[in-house]
Amino acid sequence: MTAEAKSKLLKFDVLNRYSGEVQFSAQIDCSADALPSVKLGLAVKWAIKNGADICSANLRSANLCGANLCSANLRSADLYGADLCGADICSANLYGANLCGADLCGANLRSANLRSANLCGANLCGANLYGADLCGADLCGANLCGANLCGANLYGADLCGADLCGADLCGANLRSAENSDLTIAMTRILPEGDLIGWKKCRDNIIVKLRIPEAAKRSHAFGRKCRAEYVDVIEVIGGDQGVSQHDSSTKYIAGQRVTPDKFDENWVDECSSGIHFFITRAEAEAY
Repeated sequence: MTAEAKSKLLKFDVLNRYSGEVQFSAQIDCSADALPSVKLGLAVKWAIKNGADICSANLRSANLCGANLCSANLRSADLYGADLCGADICSANLYGANLCGADLCGANLRSANLRSANLCGANLCGANLYGADLCGADLCGANLCGANLCGANLYGADLCGADLCGADLCGANLRSAENSDLTIAMTRILPEGDLIGWKKCRDNIIVKLRIPEAAKRSHAFGRKCRAEYVDVIEVIGGDQGVSQHDSSTKYIAGQRVTPDKFDENWVDECSSGIHFFITRAEAEAY
């Protein structure tokens, strides 16, 4: 490294969130007038590269967008309002960390330890939380829309006001999770009784379906639904509709269509059954 390059390095102190004392001093390459959030983000990257202790560090509002934090030890770190959009945080230790209001949109948190973490109001839209440990975590008001929570441990987590629209909770542990029943109930879109549904078949043919009152029906956290069997009311755009997934299932007006089997596991959105939407517009756009 040349003397000119060295002169660009700035000393940046990172404090302990509890004591307020300097926890480590990083050497970062940025201009002196860079935003504090940018400097802090660079300091975290420096710390990980150089093995500095970042547990319980004050990292509030750090810009860590797209950062590689895989397996990092961020136990009890204060990441309030931090930008972690698209960051790779797989297998990281975030036990007891403060991630309140943090942007974790699209972040990879696969197998991360988030036990007792504060994720209140955090944006986890589209985040990968496969197998993550969220036991006792505060997810109150968090945006988990489209998140992958397959196999995640949510035992005792607080889900009050969390948005789970389109989230995958297949195999997730929701035992003793606070407000989970209410949160899930707020995502239910299928009423009891006879129901009109819409399905898109091959060649853009739309079929109007009646799901009889006695037919079991299911949906996960998205808008795509499944039924045990359906009655075809109308075929729009042709004489018959042919399933997009197999050539043997045909939809003809006046006939009942029954699948080989119906999976009653509601969290498995794409499992067996007659798939449909409750609005024509959604079926046409599918």
